[in-house]
Amino acid sequence: MTDDTEGGPEGSTTYPAHPGTARTRAYWNIRHRDHDDLASGGHIGLDRAGNELFYALRLGALLSLIGDLTSPAAPLFVLDAGCGKGHFARALARCGHRVDAFDASPEAVERSRAANGGPRYAESRLDEWRSPWPYDVVLCVDVLFHVLDDAEWAAGLRNLASLVRLTGRLIVTDEDDDRPRPLGDYILHRPTAAYREELEPLGLRHTEFRPYAFRENRVGFHVFTRTR
Repeated sequence: MTDDTEGGPEGSTTYPAHPGTARTRAYWNIRHRDHDDLASGGHIGLDRAGNELFYALRLGALLSLIGDLTSPAAPLFVLDAGCGKGHFARALARCGHRVDAFDASPEAVERSRAANGGPRYAESRLDEWRSPWPYDVVLCVDVLFHVLDDAEWAAGLRNLASLVRLTGRLIVTDEDDDRPRPLGDYILHRPTAAYREELEPLGLRHTEFRPYAFRENRVGFHVFTRTR
């Protein structure tokens, strides 16, 4: 998932209205079915070359935050929440990290499993995922600002926070602003203070914001580190 504007050439797919959990799943199933591996989870307003650049910039920033090497004897355990077709999950697995990945879209999970690449894939919502072990890194790229309902957003965010081990990191993406900014009918950018309000009582401290620095996109990586 990502921050983009809906639209396309004449004759393009008509998506169902986005608000609501059932409609949200339908929207992403159709999008993952009808767009290629990059556009479906990237920016549908960009051509293939533009999305390749968009993915490369985000992946480069992620690897600098997480690390592109790991010890075979002590790999990092990473969760990619809302993984789409698994682009980032597979890249992190290639670096030696052990990756669990899930998405609410059955279509996306099916495509991810077909591509394989090392991660373990499952179908789940953000607030539903459970794990027998904590993760060194929990990652949620371009997902949370597509959750319009505040209660659903908070429940998903708190659940992801509960999966982070002590000194581990929760990395989520949104803008770095001081007020909400809705875009169309399927994006709501929330202020950084809203994330801090939910996460700081759970022992996670905001330690960094790293913008994508990609064209007009104002989104970036918010890093929260568990301190207790």
